[in-house]
Amino acid sequence: MEYTKCINFLLTIAQHEVFLVFSENLSKFGITPGQYGVLACLWKDETLTPKEIANILRVENSTISGVLDRMQKRGLIDRILNPNNRRSISVRATKEGLALKEPVQKKIEELNDLVLRNFSPQEREEILSLLGRIGHLQLEQS
Repeated sequence: MEYTKCINFLLTIAQHEVFLVFSENLSKFGITPGQYGVLACLWKDETLTPKEIANILRVENSTISGVLDRMQKRGLIDRILNPNNRRSISVRATKEGLALKEPVQKKIEELNDLVLRNFSPQEREEILSLLGRIGHLQLEQS
């Protein structure tokens, strides 16, 4: 098989291009695409455990731990110890993290439009649906 027909190659190249666009634009808010993922989880569900965030974003617990460390140092999240079980930690967005919600979500919509600009509205829905199927996601209908 020609490597340019390999799904792994195509997805890797596409993901790299999208990541560059998102990284450049989200850096203006002082966050990375990974940190956006964490904030988006916390904007939807006020408090989550690190494990819950890792499960939602489909990353390793060790990966999310480093992301949360950097976000806490930046003042975007707080880690809250459960007084009844010190091993139990919850994460929530700080005032600064919550203040990013509206402008970052607006920028994400603009970036999605930018990345998908060469696709018709029907193709946009189809590509999102197909990518969701590859990832075994249940995507909300827009």
